[in-house]
Amino acid sequence: MFGYIAEHQLDIMLALCAVCATIVLLLFFTKYLTQKRKQILMVMELIATLLLASDRAAYIYKGDTSQWGSFMVRLSNFMVFFLTSAIVLVFDLYLDELLNGSGSKKRASRRLKGAAVVAVIGMAMSVVSHFTGLYYYIDENSVYHRGSGFLLCYVVPVVCPLVLFTVILQNRRRFSRLIFISLVLYILVPVLVGILQIFTYGLSLVNMAMVLVSVFLYVFSYLDINAAAEMAHEKEVNSLQKEQRSMKRLFEQTVSAFVAAIEKRDSYAEGHSVRVAALAREIAETAGRSAEECEEVYYAGLLHDVGMMGIPDELLRKTEDLTDSEMRIKKRKPIISGEILESISEYPYLSTAARHCGEWYDGSGFPDGLKGDAIPETARIIAVADAYDTMISGKRSHSPMSVQVVREEFVKMSGSQFDPEFADIMVAIMDRHIAEEHADITDEDTVIECGRYREQVSAGIAVTEEVTKVTFDLENTDTSGEGFSAPSLIVFDAYDRHIHTDSKTIEAYRYTEFGELWFDGHYISTAARNVSVEKTERSAGGYEITAGRYEDHLLIEMRSPKGTVRVTVALPDNSRCSYIGLTGENCRLTSIKTEKTGKVMEDGDIGKIVERIVYTDRLESDLPNIQTDHTRSVSTEGVLIEDSLQIDMHTMSLPAAELVWHCPYVVIFYSDDKQVFGENYREYALIKLNGEVVSGDGIENIFKMKKTEDFAGWDEWKRRNKEGVECSVGIVRKGGRVILRTENLGISIENTTILPAGAGKVYAALTGDQTAITDIRINS
Repeated sequence: MFGYIAEHQLDIMLALCAVCATIVLLLFFTKYLTQKRKQILMVMELIATLLLASDRAAYIYKGDTSQWGSFMVRLSNFMVFFLTSAIVLVFDLYLDELLNGSGSKKRASRRLKGAAVVAVIGMAMSVVSHFTGLYYYIDENSVYHRGSGFLLCYVVPVVCPLVLFTVILQNRRRFSRLIFISLVLYILVPVLVGILQIFTYGLSLVNMAMVLVSVFLYVFSYLDINAAAEMAHEKEVNSLQKEQRSMKRLFEQTVSAFVAAIEKRDSYAEGHSVRVAALAREIAETAGRSAEECEEVYYAGLLHDVGMMGIPDELLRKTEDLTDSEMRIKKRKPIISGEILESISEYPYLSTAARHCGEWYDGSGFPDGLKGDAIPETARIIAVADAYDTMISGKRSHSPMSVQVVREEFVKMSGSQFDPEFADIMVAIMDRHIAEEHADITDEDTVIECGRYREQVSAGIAVTEEVTKVTFDLENTDTSGEGFSAPSLIVFDAYDRHIHTDSKTIEAYRYTEFGELWFDGHYISTAARNVSVEKTERSAGGYEITAGRYEDHLLIEMRSPKGTVRVTVALPDNSRCSYIGLTGENCRLTSIKTEKTGKVMEDGDIGKIVERIVYTDRLESDLPNIQTDHTRSVSTEGVLIEDSLQIDMHTMSLPAAELVWHCPYVVIFYSDDKQVFGENYREYALIKLNGEVVSGDGIENIFKMKKTEDFAGWDEWKRRNKEGVECSVGIVRKGGRVILRTENLGISIENTTILPAGAGKVYAALTGDQTAITDIRINS
């Protein structure tokens, strides 16, 4: 390595000189350094440049006996010794600036001053040496030779840095990590190289090392500036974020207090705005909107109803239908909301959303009659959330609606009142709610207490093909000792799994009561087609109920200390759901527990007490007739879709059908055995003929639905489906696409299913919900 340095020493020196000169230029433009610190660094880099340039010149003119050569040899060697001490002095000043530049109390001043004095003495000694030959002398051939006092020249570049090193170590906590590393390198590298150079005569290792660490001093100072700037920026950002969070909390609290104060005017409106805001944000998130857009939707939802302030109290609290003039006043609410929120100029979307959340997608809304995408998107989202909460929660003018009925409203009003995209998302959210409603009895129903009969009734416990067991303990609460005390069951159907007694909620939740059963064998039959009771003397230690179902028959076995009652209930038809509610009179039911037994009811487990009602007793063609008593309870065999396929059928909604999706469905799928839910089943699309589509996992369906001139309204659509209609479905496969087209009673549907890569055979099958499909004809 030393041979390489000796061979290329002059080039290395020239390169380092260029680097130092460049750094001087860069320092001139560098910001964020104190003026004094920048000046010291510039002087240091200039000295380093001159030091190495002088050392290089000494080598170049060595042995040159000309007048110019003789002058340059002497000048360059003098500059080397002089500038070596000078650079130590400047480093001393740099260290003093780092420690004391901020104006703080000075530390280690004696050592710093002592080192500075020694450096100045070293500079003076270099002048003396030039004339006395103490450090070196130049012979008549212009050749440099070490003098008798040569080792004394190492006092300044070796001893002074060691003294300064003690200062650095003592004050290391005052330096950043980068500055501390640069100082240590500046001290140790030249000292170590200086010791090495004693034994490598002819190489300027110390000077090159000092120049190199001078370069590092600038580089690390620059990195330290960046680190400090980044830290300051991070602190500033954190401070701004903290302030922003604080402002946001203040805004939220102010808005919440404002909304709460407004909603106090109407007890039916309490909590409405918060629920609408939360639901609107969920819709926006599901639609893939950004976090910022979702937040805007949330706050707009919170404030959409502030116009209530301008509506008279008697109008808000009126339970009867509003007159035309009263309706005109009430329709000013979004206008008033918009005017109030206009003052929040920082968030103009609040005013815009509040003004237009009463617009209808088809342009028939108010106040401005905007249509389609001309309605601000935030307003379209809030309109969906607002309508849902209003329907599900109820108002003075109407009772709460069941989620199934509300779902139907969104299906029916998609594209007219509501934006189809957000209405479909709302329907998907409701589908999750409907699934959750099928959960069994909750912990809050573990105790039922009744004074008068049916004072409290548990949530409905579903009776399905899998047998359910219910156990409880009983306490007699008749304090007089003369009253009747007994538990009982209510067998019923309702969308929300609860008992209802007033006409509005009975209609809203489609409540049907089939009968009441007592543990002594007594019963009352209401909507059941028949009830059969069998009593035995076999008793149990406590109270136990087992209940199961097969098709339209229920078998309920009720055990008590007095004996066992076996009850068979025939429902009006197989499409009804069935629940049992626990209640009683002058009794307290505690420790109520429900569990699935794992036993599944099969044909023959329940003795038939009436014949099952079927609606498939019609002409049968290419495929067997089917009756779907529940959603997709049965399906036809799959028909292979090749080039084109046409399916004609007769369909009739069952008498119990009440919702628009109680109609036929078409399933596009694959399975090894051509059966829906068969082996290796994969579903691509489920198309409901009322105008809904459900895509399979990871499958894209391009769905279009429109109402033609033949559409006479949804009520007429449901009526005619119950009477029975002829349907035709056309299906075409074009490579990786399956295109389905159909039109029924004015509902025109076109769906394109994008098949996954490598999809082989694809089948179509018929199914539905509460519908009979007969006379199925296949044309390929």
